[in-house]
Amino acid sequence: MITAHLPSGYILARALPAGRALTGAAIIGAVFPDLDLIWFYLVDDRAFHHHRYWPHIPMIWVIIAAVGLPLTAMFARQWLGPVAAFLAAVMLHIGLDSIAGDILWGWPLSDRLFHLVDVAPTYSHWILNFILHPVFGLEILIWVLALILCMRPK
Repeated sequence: MITAHLPSGYILARALPAGRALTGAAIIGAVFPDLDLIWFYLVDDRAFHHHRYWPHIPMIWVIIAAVGLPLTAMFARQWLGPVAAFLAAVMLHIGLDSIAGDILWGWPLSDRLFHLVDVAPTYSHWILNFILHPVFGLEILIWVLALILCMRPK
């Protein structure tokens, strides 16, 4: 996914009970893993694909959820909904990235990257390869659904 993470977070938020905290947490969680692009471009000089950094590794988030959700339930119960929404949106992000992007689903047991659809390097720039591939239609569909939901009262 290139552009659909933000609207996917909004769609997730619309499926949750109404509330600003839940909506904000879902939208932030849906884009959070891509904050690793800051490190990718500004520090690491693109040495490794950003999907190899911790924010894109599913098992890291499973561990964070396994520790964070019970602690939140015990010590800050009022934040349990937003924390769960954030974590669900992060996993939605990783799931969407798994369609045409490589994700380390087997980590720490394997360094193999997994994806569902190969996007062949047909064009001169990687962005053209993605936006001219049929899988980009899913991104457009996500945007359309989010816009429709945005125009309808909850």
